[in-house]
Amino acid sequence: MEYVIVNGEFVERSQAKVDIEDRGFQFGDGVYEVIRVYNGKMFTADEHLERLHVSGEKIGLKIPYSVEELKELLAELISKNDLKLGTIYMQFTRGVSPRNHPFPAETIALGFTANIKHVGRPSENMDNGVKALLKEDVRWLLCDVKSLNLLGNLLAKQEAVAAGCFEAIQHRGETVTEGSASNISIVKDGKVFTHPATNLILNGITRRVFLDLCEKNQIPYAEEAFTLTDLLEADEVFLSSTTAEIMPIIHINDKPVGAGAPGPVTKKLQELFLHEIEEQCGKIM
Repeated sequence: MEYVIVNGEFVERSQAKVDIEDRGFQFGDGVYEVIRVYNGKMFTADEHLERLHVSGEKIGLKIPYSVEELKELLAELISKNDLKLGTIYMQFTRGVSPRNHPFPAETIALGFTANIKHVGRPSENMDNGVKALLKEDVRWLLCDVKSLNLLGNLLAKQEAVAAGCFEAIQHRGETVTEGSASNISIVKDGKVFTHPATNLILNGITRRVFLDLCEKNQIPYAEEAFTLTDLLEADEVFLSSTTAEIMPIIHINDKPVGAGAPGPVTKKLQELFLHEIEEQCGKIM
């Protein structure tokens, strides 16, 4: 039996229902987060839940739970489902009201749902690397908000998958922004470059972790925008996300990146990232 959270209450998944006039369903009017679980423990939960609050604030949606209250609810969700290795997905919407574009009255309760997925680490792709496709970034200009409006991301991802690739690397003109579901970084002459945390990208939690690891381990890095030419001439390219961790990109548009294999800086960051996971959640078998 699997349990989910619906409006703060635990219910069996088969009994979970969302009102047809929930604004998340009709408008994508809401925000979400995905938290990785290792050994039954949430990784970087504070960072994810603080970002959830910030995303809500940016669209005028106040999350009615503190970070600590959410952590308690999600820990209970993990326990009820005996989740050892996987993810938690949660979202808050602006609630249920008759369909109308303006925001409903502030007295409307927000919609809140959360569910889990049992899923392992993507070890094969992390070890061997993946292919990516270049795609013009046609999304809106508030990519720093982790909103439910993901159609632009989905279209880019689907085009990549249809071409036999794992990810789409998006760019606005000559400037590389991010992946359809990840942040994108390059390595040149031993130095890591990643797009600065502006409105053009989501400031990924995994991105923040690996930048902190670079700082602590004397790995040169810069939060600087880079171009398509920089990308295609990089020694290494990798993507980072909650579910993919740190994953080498070894081909872009069917052309090899560097030697066409995961590079030493990417491998070092993978090693450091795993150590960070095990520091918080215990050794992963």
